[in-house]
Parts: sequence; structure tokens; C-alpha cells
Amino acid sequence: MAVLAVLIPFAMLGVVLALGRYEELMLTPSAPRSNPARRLVRGHPDRSHKGGGEE
Repeated sequence: MAVLAVLIPFAMLGVVLALGRYEELMLTPSAPRSNPARRLVRGHPDRSHKGGGEE
């Protein structure tokens, strides 16, 4: 019984910490995904500068 009284709080702490890590992974916004259709509308994907230039 005394062993359970010592182990259960540590097990509960591990569960709480694991759920916190899981929550961070699930709720953290990921990097915006590139949209290939949007890239085609804007123009050639290699053109990073605006305005006149070499054609």
C-alpha cells in the first residue's frame, strides 16, 4: 500500500506532463502551406522581385 501511495502521484504527474506536450503539439499553428494555384496566378515562381527587370 505504501508503494502505491508513492508511485501513483508520480504516475499522475507523468500523465499530466504528457497531456501538456500533446496539447502543445495539437494547438501550435503549423507553418502556412504553399498553395500552388496561388503561385500560378501571381506569375512565375522564380520571380521574387517586383517591378521591371530582365524579361
